[in-house]
Amino acid sequence: MKSVWIVVVLAADGVGGWLYYSKQQTTATASAASAELQRPTTAKVESRNIRFTVSAAGEITPAEQVSVRPEINGRIATLLVDIGDTVKKGSVFFTLDDRDLQIEKETQEKEIERTKVQLAQAERNYLRSKQLYEEKLVATEVHEQSRTDYDLAKNSLSKAEKALELMQDKMRKTRILAPFDCTVLTRPVSVGQSVSGSAGFNSGTEVITIADLNQLIINAHINQADITRLRVNQEVEVTVEAISGLKVMGTVERIAPQAAIKNNIKGFAARILLKDVDPRIRPSMTANIKIPVSSADNVLSVPLASVFTELNPASQLMERFVYVKNDAGYERRLVQLGVSDYFFAEIQTGVADGELVSLEEPKEEVEKRNRAKSVAAFGGGDSKPATSKAPAMGNVSTNSPKAGAPVSKAAATGS
Repeated sequence: MKSVWIVVVLAADGVGGWLYYSKQQTTATASAASAELQRPTTAKVESRNIRFTVSAAGEITPAEQVSVRPEINGRIATLLVDIGDTVKKGSVFFTLDDRDLQIEKETQEKEIERTKVQLAQAERNYLRSKQLYEEKLVATEVHEQSRTDYDLAKNSLSKAEKALELMQDKMRKTRILAPFDCTVLTRPVSVGQSVSGSAGFNSGTEVITIADLNQLIINAHINQADITRLRVNQEVEVTVEAISGLKVMGTVERIAPQAAIKNNIKGFAARILLKDVDPRIRPSMTANIKIPVSSADNVLSVPLASVFTELNPASQLMERFVYVKNDAGYERRLVQLGVSDYFFAEIQTGVADGELVSLEEPKEEVEKRNRAKSVAAFGGGDSKPATSKAPAMGNVSTNSPKAGAPVSKAAATGS
């Protein structure tokens, strides 16, 4: 009896599962059909502005960034700045303990006093020897020795004075000043830490890093397919990912003459100077650059999905055409394209403002092509070349000068 109940329960579960699956399938089919009905199949020919741009990403960095290191060895006595501080040119960053240098300075000053006394004594001896020599009361050797002692005393005084100047220069280097108006970016050391001079091991100890945040640049890696569209002094539009809605202009300063591989993409390094730097922009933020390629204002345009292409057997040239809606259905018209972006294409000839074009190949054309294929398959002759929808950017071409840029972009994207 128990086995019978188990079988009944399993059967009930199976029926319930099948009913649930059928319901889900029906719902999914209905949703797909609803979406198909809601998807537009036509679009209106209308005027709009078309802007075709090439995008690239880069990192914002200061144009001038300096690692501040002392020139001499010492211990940090005072550290007057911290991260984020704005410092004027000539202001003190930090000072080194100079007590040892003060002692050496005093010693050197006493050495100068000693050499001055020796010089005075040597000078008196020389003048007295000179007078006696002129009166022929002393030998020539004695007179020349006194002159030598006098010259050596002068040299000792000069050497001591130079040593004092060197000591004073070292003492001046214990006060590190700002070379320009700047902002402190990093401060990896603290008061009391011993640091080495820039002439020492590993080029010295970095005490702080400073930069002028009023001059910011973007180091971008431009794809080799797009670098020909970039030129020095060209203006580009810059958006910053971290600051929503902010758009600033930049100027291309430098373009590397040689390609490099970054993230497995071969491209060229470009440096872009930001204009009118917003105070919210900070170093190391990611920036997106839009490089203008071509544009057209107030031109007739259609969605790229409505543009089709086909090889003309007679001329062996690719033809562009659209299907324009009329009372009888759809009429195929050849068109000449101009500027295009990733969504719309300019129509220079072939359509009028307000007309409707099909976003997909009409059923009549599909059936005609299928019949032609069937005839060709059973030896009925050559079939008509297949019609394909123009892929984004790739088939937008014309003899118009404005259409050159989008075509090469399509080639780069593999259309």
